[in-house]
Amino acid sequence: MATLSSPESGAHSPRVYFESPGGPGEEPDEGPVRRQGKVTVKYDRKELRKRLNLEEWILDQLVRLYDCQEEEIPELEIDVDELLDMETDEERGARVKELLVDCYKPTEAFVQDLLDKIRGMQKLSTPQKK
Repeated sequence: MATLSSPESGAHSPRVYFESPGGPGEEPDEGPVRRQGKVTVKYDRKELRKRLNLEEWILDQLVRLYDCQEEEIPELEIDVDELLDMETDEERGARVKELLVDCYKPTEAFVQDLLDKIRGMQKLSTPQKK
């Protein structure tokens, strides 16, 4: 239940006070105790922004390569972290070409541009501690 104090009761502005569901004077039901946790890890916002921009670029390029709307793109996942785990650009390029095997348009320019864009990026799977 909420009560509103009026200006005559000495308060400078109206205030709302909430009572426990059991009524005044009753002890609230002791439910499970919840503790608030602290965020102990911070993400590098610059890297997150770069990743988001890259993913938007990839999606735009796939729409062009498959000549369709976003919803109609065949089910495929270009995992940037997986590509970053690979040792060489040749391995990365081969993996992307393998994913795009059913694309009828040339993919070489897309693959090369993607490799250029991910060069120097960091994996995001493990956040950085600050």
